[in-house]
Amino acid sequence: MATASAFIDIPASADQVWQLIGGFNALPDWLPFIPKSELSEGGRVRSLQTADGGVVIERLQAFDNDAKAYSYSILQAPFPATAYLATIKVEAQGDGARVTWSGQFEPVGVSDEEVVALFTGIYQGGLEALRANYPA
Repeated sequence: MATASAFIDIPASADQVWQLIGGFNALPDWLPFIPKSELSEGGRVRSLQTADGGVVIERLQAFDNDAKAYSYSILQAPFPATAYLATIKVEAQGDGARVTWSGQFEPVGVSDEEVVALFTGIYQGGLEALRANYPA
């Protein structure tokens, strides 16, 4: 099992950040490379359209509003990985918030290093896009 993780500190309260990113259907609100998200199965499955027209389908596995975290798995995606499970978590950090995005997965047809680099880049790029919503 390979893992990837990224975090970013944001100059806003954990509650403010969770308000923006805490909804399972909220990715288009803060993630430019996901312009469209549609929920199905009572809000437990999201179908995402990527900026380049790709489709990613994910299932909500756990949601904890009090802990400001949710976990999801990928049902369908153009990624060289299987058994994917990721978590997005918001924690108070001084006067601001720390957002951590992490995942575990099994590479398919590529090395651990290649798939770890792929997901680390996705997480870091997404968190930097999130940070842009909160000017210092």
